[in-house]
Amino acid sequence: MGKETLQQREERIRLHWQAEHVFEKSIENRKNRDSFVFYEGPPTANGLPHVGHALGRTVKDVVARYKTMQGFLVERKAGWDTHGLPVELGVEKQLAISGKQEIEAYGIEPFVQKCRESVFTYEKIWRSFTEQLGYWVDMDEPYVTLDNRYIESVWHILSKVHQDNLLYKGHRVSPYCPSCQTSLSSHEVAQGYKDVKDLSATVKFQCVDSNEIFLGWTTTPWTLPANVVLAMNPSLTYVKARLDGDIFIVAKSLALTVLGENATIVSEHKGTEFEGVAYKPPFDYVSVEHGHIVVMADYVTETSGTGVVHIAPAHGEDDYQTVKLNDLSFINIVDLQGCYTNEITDLAGRFVKDCDVDIIKLLAAKDLLFHKEKYDHSYPHCWRCDSPLLYYATDSWFIQMSALKEQLLANNATVTWYPDHIKEGRFGKFLENVVDWNISRNRYWGTPLNVWICTACGHEEAPESVAALEKLAQQPLPEDLHKPYIDNVLCHCPKCHETMQRTPEVIDVWFDSGSMPFAQHHYPFEQEEFQQQFPADVVIEGIDQTRGFFYSLLAVSALYKGQAPYKNVLSLGHVLDEHGQKMSKSKGNALDPIDLMNIYGADALRWALLVDSSPWNPKRFSTKIVQEAKSKLLDTLENTFNFYQLYTSIDQFIFDASQKGTPTLLDEWIMSRLHTTIAKVTISMDDYQFTQGCREIAKLMDDVSNWYVRRSRQRFWASGFSDDKRAAFNTLHTVLSEVCKLLAPFTPFIAEHIYMQMHNNASVHLQDYPAVTEAYINVVLEKEMATIVQIVELGRSIRNAKNLKVKQPLAEIIICSPENLSKYNTIIQDELNIKKVQWLYSTEAFVEKTLKLNFKTAGAAFGMQVNAVKSYVETMPVEEKNSLLCNGHLTVQLADEAVKLEQSHLLIESVVKDDYVLAEDGTLQVLLYTHLTKDLIAEGYVRDFIRYIQDQRKKLNYPIEQYIYLTIACSSEQQEMLQQFEALLRANILVMDIQFERALNNSSAFNYMFAQEELHFSMKLI
Repeated sequence: MGKETLQQREERIRLHWQAEHVFEKSIENRKNRDSFVFYEGPPTANGLPHVGHALGRTVKDVVARYKTMQGFLVERKAGWDTHGLPVELGVEKQLAISGKQEIEAYGIEPFVQKCRESVFTYEKIWRSFTEQLGYWVDMDEPYVTLDNRYIESVWHILSKVHQDNLLYKGHRVSPYCPSCQTSLSSHEVAQGYKDVKDLSATVKFQCVDSNEIFLGWTTTPWTLPANVVLAMNPSLTYVKARLDGDIFIVAKSLALTVLGENATIVSEHKGTEFEGVAYKPPFDYVSVEHGHIVVMADYVTETSGTGVVHIAPAHGEDDYQTVKLNDLSFINIVDLQGCYTNEITDLAGRFVKDCDVDIIKLLAAKDLLFHKEKYDHSYPHCWRCDSPLLYYATDSWFIQMSALKEQLLANNATVTWYPDHIKEGRFGKFLENVVDWNISRNRYWGTPLNVWICTACGHEEAPESVAALEKLAQQPLPEDLHKPYIDNVLCHCPKCHETMQRTPEVIDVWFDSGSMPFAQHHYPFEQEEFQQQFPADVVIEGIDQTRGFFYSLLAVSALYKGQAPYKNVLSLGHVLDEHGQKMSKSKGNALDPIDLMNIYGADALRWALLVDSSPWNPKRFSTKIVQEAKSKLLDTLENTFNFYQLYTSIDQFIFDASQKGTPTLLDEWIMSRLHTTIAKVTISMDDYQFTQGCREIAKLMDDVSNWYVRRSRQRFWASGFSDDKRAAFNTLHTVLSEVCKLLAPFTPFIAEHIYMQMHNNASVHLQDYPAVTEAYINVVLEKEMATIVQIVELGRSIRNAKNLKVKQPLAEIIICSPENLSKYNTIIQDELNIKKVQWLYSTEAFVEKTLKLNFKTAGAAFGMQVNAVKSYVETMPVEEKNSLLCNGHLTVQLADEAVKLEQSHLLIESVVKDDYVLAEDGTLQVLLYTHLTKDLIAEGYVRDFIRYIQDQRKKLNYPIEQYIYLTIACSSEQQEMLQQFEALLRANILVMDIQFERALNNSSAFNYMFAQEELHFSMKLI
């Protein structure tokens, strides 16, 4: 049977979790403990998961697993967002129809049924993705927004909003999607802005009673046929200016920009002087009974345009209010599909946003176009279908969020945001400018708005429950509370006893999502679960949910409970491609998280998403990052465990905490590093600093593998079972066990895989998270060992620079350090293959510092004195030079004055004694003596020969604990050299006997260049 693949291993562990109910046990074990609550934002199962979902689900799982291991009860309920336009649009595409007219022709009931069927199109893929990622969440009993119980809870919330007189119907200008044919809320609009180029136009509006011309500016030429009025600011200064025989009226501050240098100012006026002046509209398609005059409006500015604004009341909130305030005519020339009505004879039936160029041409033909240009600006597009939005006056239901502004801000003040700048920035500013929530949608598939209106007296009822509706209803309620069934329910008016009909709209899908803290538990109809699960300790979603899920939760909770629904918000950055571009299937730069897991495993994907960069920041992501995550941490951990497992198998070692052996300084050091790391990781994780926590674990694992295990190999290789060897086994067992616990929330599969093998199939996920034992922490020891590692790295850098392999022994290393750490000499000698270590407090005897004036810095400092300073530096006494190098500065007495010489004024070079090479890092200096004697060269040959023999043993699959017979055919000089270092050979290759011959009659003999001459050798197991 072949070796288990990474994917097979993760699948095996998933099946083990399911069979043994490990997830359920992890919750059951904490039943009587304090709860830690997090809310799962519901994805839509009619779309496929992407890398952003992998990031969100990884972070959620890390938090939930960590808090569980800390002892909290963390219940995790999955959810599905099943309503709204994304579902409808998917069904329209499936049915090859488009728009409300075609939906109604198809039939609302069959269309709604198709919507219901479609919402779980990819549910199996989502479940598989979630399980493959290792995200533990209850998907067997999720909350589902289409469920009658969920809808009933939403109705209860809306009923309270209605009772509080915060739900009202109004005719207002709202953002409107002509493709979806419904209005949007302000927080939906905030999610869909795009930078676009549009045409702007400066238009001539001729005065009725004079030859003077107002110049009005608009960025939406398509609205000009709906012009009703011009607005000017009463407090701005305007001018009448002559240009090419015409008199134009514009804001004074904009005259030069608009009219150019050739215009002559005729007179200046306050805006109020033009109030009521009549003008001729640019188009006469529609009759306007009250309008085509100048009115005053404070919102008109002089930052752009002309200071004169064209007003079309159906297509802008300011426009609408201006016409309403001045009791002028309201006209609308655009239908619900965003096309001109039949009154606009030249353009009837065409989509208005496509007609800007046509409007410009029509103006030019009438000599009413003063100027046109491309205008770069950010324009709102539908977040669901990507169509450009129109501002459109319609009847809609609104929730008066503006009345709750101070409460929303106060509630937000109680929340901790990650990253913290969003609290007062992106989110806080949105709350500062909060507008009423356009809650209704003129669509089909959603939670029906539970408002019934009397056809006789206009009385409204908003039943708070199914039972309350049954009392009002004239007939039995349908089993399904959705449209069109609920539309057939008529009610008795309690005021006049006539018939009440339901208002036909469904609600904004974001209200569904914002209701989840209550509706997921069918609150208030069922109380117990909700009481334990509100408010959330943390909510975790992408930054695009700042004005989506995060706002909806806060808004609904403020309306219903008057408090924040969460204590902490984690707002995750976008996952971008390696060039910083948004991932998109159409661009071909999207990474499929399922593909990544199939290649590198879930642990590698999870670790890569967290260790690479903070999850709050936009994350440049690539396959290479996942690959590196696997090799740097996961492969290192697995190789270390394999090393441990190999030698425990050879020595039949069984861990016994009571038999500690005799720990060495190295054991004490790695245990100190372990507990220092536990302390740092706990601090990071308690503050949701996942990346910092990951990096601390990665540094520890690097120390375990590349320092502790490498430095301890001889202890594991030693024959017999000494107290030193037992200490090495015990220490590595303890460290690996604790590292598995540290990693369990981050990389749950490999942590489980290793821990189960070390602890008789016990699950790491049912353990407590590691706790710090202060007695193990030795700050001085860690600092000293860090210095030794630094010394070794400096020594290696010299070897690399001089092309001296580590197999080549060197005679001496000289270390200049603030403290003498000679007790670690053996480590330095072994790591750098050095015969002698010498510690000094100064390298004066080996290194001479030469000083030269740096004219770049000294010229500016000393001016005319610079040459005198140069001469002084060149002849400076040794005592003064040492004082300058030690203190960083020196006062120098020149002929005329004393000047202060700083090290920054100098170029300092180190001249090193022959055959010594210097490497420095801060206060640490390392000198390697690189001269090679005959004996050193010979030992280098032997060490390289040992490496070659060991390589061949591996290729032959010789058991590492087995001794061999070694036969060597070589020259007498080579034999003499090998015999000189026979003890070194025997210590490194487990050889029982070494035979020398003049020739080898062995077809399987190995050839090797030894001391510039070939030798031949063979080996066999005893």
